[in-house]
Amino acid sequence: MSPKIKSDIPASADKELANYPEFVRKILFYRNITDADSAEAFLNPEYKPHDPFLMKGMKEAVERLLSAIKNNERITIFSDYDADGIPGAAVMHDFFKKIGYQNFDVYIPNRHSEGFGLNDGAIKEIAGRGAKLIITVDCGIADAKEVKMALSLGVETIVTDHHTPTDGIPKAFAVIDPKQKGCRYPFKELCGAAVAFKFVEACISKLPTFDFGPTKIYPMSEGQEKWFLDMVGIATLSDMVPLVGENRMFARYGLAVLRKSPRSGLLALFSAIRINRRTLSEDDVVFSVSPRLNAASRMGDPMDAFKLLTTKDESEAIRLVKLLESLNNARKGVVAGIIKEIKHLIKERDLNKRKVVVIGNPEWKPSLLGLAAGKIAEELNKPVFLWGRDSETTFKGSCRSGGGINILDLMKKAGDIFIEYGGHSGAGGFSVSFDEIHRLENDLEMAVIDLPAEEKGQSEVADAVLSLPELTDGIFLEIEKLSPFGVGNPKPLFFIEKTTVSEVRRFGKNNAHTALRFQKNDNETVEAISFFTAPEDFGMPVNVGQKVSMFVHIEQSFFRGRSEIRLRIKEVF
Repeated sequence: MSPKIKSDIPASADKELANYPEFVRKILFYRNITDADSAEAFLNPEYKPHDPFLMKGMKEAVERLLSAIKNNERITIFSDYDADGIPGAAVMHDFFKKIGYQNFDVYIPNRHSEGFGLNDGAIKEIAGRGAKLIITVDCGIADAKEVKMALSLGVETIVTDHHTPTDGIPKAFAVIDPKQKGCRYPFKELCGAAVAFKFVEACISKLPTFDFGPTKIYPMSEGQEKWFLDMVGIATLSDMVPLVGENRMFARYGLAVLRKSPRSGLLALFSAIRINRRTLSEDDVVFSVSPRLNAASRMGDPMDAFKLLTTKDESEAIRLVKLLESLNNARKGVVAGIIKEIKHLIKERDLNKRKVVVIGNPEWKPSLLGLAAGKIAEELNKPVFLWGRDSETTFKGSCRSGGGINILDLMKKAGDIFIEYGGHSGAGGFSVSFDEIHRLENDLEMAVIDLPAEEKGQSEVADAVLSLPELTDGIFLEIEKLSPFGVGNPKPLFFIEKTTVSEVRRFGKNNAHTALRFQKNDNETVEAISFFTAPEDFGMPVNVGQKVSMFVHIEQSFFRGRSEIRLRIKEVF
């Protein structure tokens, strides 16, 4: 096959970005960064958050919350149960603790018995506790009925959310969501925890001038809120929002705070899963931290993840880490079984020919289907919808995007098949009645026909050609300046041509992974690895002495405390 390499950039951009290596110039250009000032802002982002009061509803929300604090009203933080909502709840919790306000509690719904967002049972319980104000985190924009019910019970609601409104705006006391119509906030792609952080940021700015009367409140000093960025960083990376604009700033500075975070729970977690705080990266968050936080709601109680993030008790932190580790291991086994079953059904039913893959099983746990849908969508490069039983009358599922299709637009177009649906361009959730589930596959297949595919990610084409002698610490430092990587800022992909394999070895538990070794020069070798891959899985025989070409990412390994540059294989041919 002929490798696809990004074309050279225009001479004008090449000249404007001349201070950077050639491959960096190409990567910047293909991220629409074409001048020196924009390049500097991207590579070295300053901490300059937008004014939170540009958000619609912010002024009213701040006044209502500060008034509630002044009057010592009972406040309930109600968050989603995932690795966006839970860190967001921790931000609100930490804010109240820092200013010395004690009359609040936290409610995180049970994923299996209550589902996503506000619900009638939760509203009644919260009202019964004496709460006068609910603050939602990462949910609420679709809960008009529940917000109305809360008000009928004497409880007002401030909604902080980042999901796209699909059915109007709830009549809450205030709604803070950058995606609602009429919101002037310049960046629309914040995660839920970041929206909650903006609310906290706005409140902090008003603490010194607000008259709290006899209520004793401790104003936070300027910049103190930056310690909350560890939570915003975890959520931004976990929720797969585009790592551009303000999200890039939150991810970069969030990682910086995580490397210094004093949280007992995080320290215990890092120790247990052998993460070196000093070298912590976005991959550590996405592949190690987030799954353990999410395992709490998928396999147990989401409050355990919240307690891990907020406890100051070292012994409790260690207990919670052990609990989440056991839940995560159980989750891995169940998800692996679901994925295996899905692949068998795809082959048996010849579903590769479909534009949208729709598979369900009443025995599947809906809470685990997002993980499986993401894996299958990545492999098939097309939208995937998976469902399991939610109740006697409804099925609930998760969906993930593929092939450049906006998953939320697809569900909008399919329309009346869903009882409810929501999410964003890359991921979502839905529910369908027992009587309508037979229509789901066909309705989605029809809906996708005229739906335009967005431009495919640049990870499908190599950014540059690289030779092994060019693999140095210097090139990795240049790549690291482009991080953190994720949605909207994929890892640079390199093409290495016709290089002789000097060693093939298996490693890991049950020899599940493969490493290829190459002679870099007379004295050095370099290793290229592929996890959960056998040599025969590369699509061609790979043997010692054979010349292979590869698409690879470059990464830094700290295995056994030793730093070295290695390659992560994407494709061999």
